[in-house]
Amino acid sequence: MQVQTQPVHQNWISLAITIGIIVIVMGLRMRRMGQMRPLNLNSLWIVPALYLVVAALMFFQLPPTGWVAIASAAALAVGAAVGWQRGKMMHIHVDPETHALNQKASPAAMIFLIALIVVRTTARSVLGQESDISPAMLTDPLIAFALGMFSLTRLEMYLRAKRLLEEARGRG
Repeated sequence: MQVQTQPVHQNWISLAITIGIIVIVMGLRMRRMGQMRPLNLNSLWIVPALYLVVAALMFFQLPPTGWVAIASAAALAVGAAVGWQRGKMMHIHVDPETHALNQKASPAAMIFLIALIVVRTTARSVLGQESDISPAMLTDPLIAFALGMFSLTRLEMYLRAKRLLEEARGRG
């Protein structure tokens, strides 16, 4: 039985395409980063809730066990801490007259996301070369990490925006 492997040049092409897409998306995102956008407190829960449903379905279909479960729990905790920090990096502004909430993404938050992508890609290529590591060992902790990060980013933003809004209304 022969095992077919991809030629090395196909791996490089795949990596180059991935990097190209990331550069284009990040470039477009960085262009819009300096602009204030409306922040709706009532909709901050939507992204974490959707991701929670996706993560729950994935973990329900193939529950992590052993080291994968431990790594996933640790990744959830690390993702929560990272998400809280990322949320703190977001600029939130309350208009003193209208009390309208606006947000502006922080360049530090974008650099932080780029660093996470680099770490993920590096870990994937290093761990992917090992034959005894299952794909679940790579994907399950990343799913848990993302769940913690998205949830706590939005939670921190919600709590801070609510506090800022109450302070603005108290002064007005």
